[in-house]
Amino acid sequence: MRIVLGISGGIAAYKAAELSRQLIRNGHEVQAVMTRAAEEFVRPLTFASLTGRKVITDIFSSASPDATLSSAVEHIGVAQESDLLLVAPATANTLAKFAHGLADDFLSTLYLAFRGPVVLAPAMNNNMWEHAATRANVALLRERGHVVVDPDDGFLACGTYGPGRLAENDRIVAAVERALQPKRKDFAGETILLTAGPTQEPIDPVRYLTNRSSGRMGYALAQAALDRGARVILVSGPVNLEAPRGAELVRVGTAQEMRDAVFAHLDAATVIIKCAAVADFRPAVEAAQKIKKTGGAVSLELTPTPDILAELGQKRGDRILVGFAAETENLHEYASRKLVAKNCDMVVANLVGRPGTGFESEANEVSIALRSGEFVKLAKASKRVVADGILDHILKLTEAKPRR
Repeated sequence: MRIVLGISGGIAAYKAAELSRQLIRNGHEVQAVMTRAAEEFVRPLTFASLTGRKVITDIFSSASPDATLSSAVEHIGVAQESDLLLVAPATANTLAKFAHGLADDFLSTLYLAFRGPVVLAPAMNNNMWEHAATRANVALLRERGHVVVDPDDGFLACGTYGPGRLAENDRIVAAVERALQPKRKDFAGETILLTAGPTQEPIDPVRYLTNRSSGRMGYALAQAALDRGARVILVSGPVNLEAPRGAELVRVGTAQEMRDAVFAHLDAATVIIKCAAVADFRPAVEAAQKIKKTGGAVSLELTPTPDILAELGQKRGDRILVGFAAETENLHEYASRKLVAKNCDMVVANLVGRPGTGFESEANEVSIALRSGEFVKLAKASKRVVADGILDHILKLTEAKPRR
C-alpha cells in the first residue's frame, strides 16, 4: 500500500522518521509531505533517505515554469495514487486547517483532494490539546470518519505534564493497518431504519421542550452502516450535523412527526435502530401566541408523546428491533426492563450526565442488554468506534434470525 506521511511542525516531528521506517518494514511505500514548519525541526533529506522518494515540501516549485505547472497539480496525483493519508505529528494548526477546509500548503491541499482513509496522530502542548477549539476540531474530524490516535500523557517539551505527547509508533502503525483493512460489507442487502437526535415539542411559537441529544451517536451509526453496505433511512430530529453521504434523510421536528416518518418507511426496513432521544412529554396545549412573563409561577400541563418503540415492538414482524436507553441510575435494571416491555431484540444503554461520554460528547461508553440475559459492555471510545461495536452485535442477530 502507498501511504502519504504528512509531517507538521512540532518537536515530535523527529519521531516520524522511525515511524516511516516501521511502515516500510510492514511492506508499505511511504511518500513524505512536510510543512514548512516541520522543516524547522527535521530536514527533508532525512525522510528522502529513509523512503527513497523525493519529499514534497511546497505546493509550488521554483525550478521552471513547466515544473511550477506540474507541481501545482501534484497534490491531485498524489491523492489519487495513495491508499491512506497519515499525519504524524498533527499539530493544532493542521487539525484546524483540515477541520475547516483551509488549503494554503501542499499537505492541507492534498487533504481536500484525498478520498481514502485518514489517520491523524496529534501532538501539542496539553493546554492546546484540551482547548475547546481543538476539541471541537477533533470531534468534527472524527465525525467525518477519520481515525484520531489520541496523544499519550507524559512530560512535554514545554516542561508541562499531561496529554499531548505523540502516541507511540506501535499504536500509530496499528491504527494504520486497521484502517487499510478492506471495508466490511457485511450489511449488504439490509435496509436499516434509524432514528437520531432529539425532538422538539412546541410550548408556544418561540419555545419548546427538548433534551440534550446532539444526534452524534445516531449519525455515527448511520455512517458505519453505510460503510458496511447497508441502505440507511435516517429519520433525524433537529441537529447541527452534516448528514452522512448516501443516507436517505428524513427531517422531523416533533415526536409525532418522527412516529409518522418511521411508520411511513417501516415496510422497507429489515433492521430498526431507535437511537433518537424522543421527548417523553409535550405540552397538552400549544399556545397560539408567545406566553408572556408575568412575574408569577406558570403551570404547564404535559401529556405523553407517542411511544414509538413500544408501537414498533407490536408491529415489527420479523424485523430486528434495537432500542436505546439513556439513564442516570440503575442502568442494567432499566435497560433489561425496557428490553422486555418494548419487545426489542437488544437495548443499548448508557449512563448520561457524566463528563466525557453520552450527550453532546464525541465519545461514548455503552452496555448492551440481550434477550439471552447477557449484558455486554463496550469500552469507552469515539462514537464511530462504538457504532461499529453495536453493529457487530446486530449482525449476530441478523445471522441467527429467520428472515422473511
